[in-house]
Amino acid sequence: MPTALLWFRRDLRLADHPALLAALDAAGDGGSVLPVFVVDPRLWEPSGRPRRQFLRGCLEDLRGQTGGALVIRSGDPVRVVPDLVRETGAESVHVSADAGVYGRARDAAVEQALRDVPLVRTGSPYGVTPGRLTKDDGTPFKVYSPFARAWRARGLHGPAPRPDDVAWADGVRSEDLPPAQDLGDTVLPTAGEAAGRDVWAQFRDQRLLGYATGRNTPGTDATSRLSAHLKYGTVHPRTLLAEAQALADEHAEAVDKFVGELIWRDFYADVLWHRPETAREPVDPRMTAMRYDTGPVADEHFRAWAEGRTGYPIVDAGMRQLLGEAYVHNRVRMVVASFLVKDLHIDWRRGARHFFDHLVDGDLASNQHGWQWVAGTGTDPSPYYRVFNPTRQGVQFDPDGAYVRRWVPELRDVPDRYVHEPWTAPGGLPVGYPERIVDHAEERQVALARYQAVRDA
Repeated sequence: MPTALLWFRRDLRLADHPALLAALDAAGDGGSVLPVFVVDPRLWEPSGRPRRQFLRGCLEDLRGQTGGALVIRSGDPVRVVPDLVRETGAESVHVSADAGVYGRARDAAVEQALRDVPLVRTGSPYGVTPGRLTKDDGTPFKVYSPFARAWRARGLHGPAPRPDDVAWADGVRSEDLPPAQDLGDTVLPTAGEAAGRDVWAQFRDQRLLGYATGRNTPGTDATSRLSAHLKYGTVHPRTLLAEAQALADEHAEAVDKFVGELIWRDFYADVLWHRPETAREPVDPRMTAMRYDTGPVADEHFRAWAEGRTGYPIVDAGMRQLLGEAYVHNRVRMVVASFLVKDLHIDWRRGARHFFDHLVDGDLASNQHGWQWVAGTGTDPSPYYRVFNPTRQGVQFDPDGAYVRRWVPELRDVPDRYVHEPWTAPGGLPVGYPERIVDHAEERQVALARYQAVRDA
C-alpha cells in the first residue's frame, strides 16, 4: 500500500517535478507513491472541449509513464482525496501549490478535511511562485516592467532531477480516462510530456534564434507553441529557462524576449494572486463605469466576430484560427480583442469567455488579464488610447498575406496589395467575403470618447 499520495493537477509530467521528489522522500526506502488525478466537476464542466481533450491526452500519457499506476477518480477533491487516504493508508499528500482563485480555496478545504495527514505543497507551475515578489514597501507590483526587473534580479533554482526509478503503488481502483471530446474539424497539438519536450526542442534548436522579430509575424512558424504544455505542466518553465539561458551568449536578444514572455505569465498569475476579483472585474476600478453595447445589434456583431466574418481580414483569420486550432497567435489575440472591445464596443468579459471556451491553452490569469490589458481596464498604466488598427496590423505583421490566406480562403487569390483591404480591390470584394461590419475610423473615435468620459468622471 502507498506511503505517500501524489495528487497531480497542472503538473502532468515526471521531470522537474519537486512535489514528486518530496513524495519519494516521504515514502522512504521500501515505501511507494500513489499517483492520483481527480477529475473535478468544478474545473471539468466549465472547460471547453479542446482543453478537456488535451487534458485527456495528458492523462493517457501520464498513465503510461507510471506503468498504468495512475489512479483517476471523479468528484469533489474535498471528498475524493481524504477518501483515498483512508482507503490506502497514505501518510502524506503531495501537490504542486495552486495559485488560482478556486485552487487555493479547494486546497485549504482539502487540507482541513485530511485532518492529521499533511497536505505538502512543493513547487508551483511558475518560474517564481505568485505572491513571492513584492515592492520594497511590501505591496504587490501593479505594472509589468518593475515586476520583470525584480523577477530577473531574483534568479531561479535549477530544474529538479527526474527520478531514475519510482516505486508506484498498484492495486488501487481507478476510473477510466475522462470521455473523449468531439472536436469536429479542430486539430489539437499532441498532448503529454514527451510531446511537450519535443515542441520545446524544435523551437529551441530551429526557431529561437529568430524569435525576437519572428514572434510578431503570424504567417511564419516562429513562436514556441508551448502555451498548452505550460498550461497543463507537461513541461515546467524552469526547464525552459535553464536551457534558454544556456544559449543567451549566442542568442541574447532572442532569449531575452522569450524569457520576457514567461515573465508575463508569472506576472499575470501574481496579479490574480493578490487580487482574485480581477478574474471577473476590472483591475482599474474606474473602468467599472465603462459603457459597452448590448442588444440585438451587439449580439450580431459578436457572432460575426466569433465566426470570422467581420470583413477585416486579419481579425477574421484570427477567429478562424481559434476554431481550427483552438489557438491564436499572440499578436493576433491582441488585434481581435481590440476589435471586439474598441471597434464593436462589447464587454471584454464576453470575449474572454469565448476564448476560454475555445482555447486549448486557456489559462485564467493569462487570458483574463491579457484581455484587460487590451481593453484598457488592466495593468497597463495608460492604455485607454491604444486602439489596434486591424488593417495596419495586417499590413505590418502579415505583409504578404500568408496568415490571412491560410485561414480566409476567400482571399487566397487577392493580390498582396489588397489582401488586407479587399474592399479597395479593382474588382471589389471576392465572392463569399463579407463587407466590413463597422468603419474602424469611426468606431475608434467612439471608443476614445467613451474612455475619456470614464477618466473625466
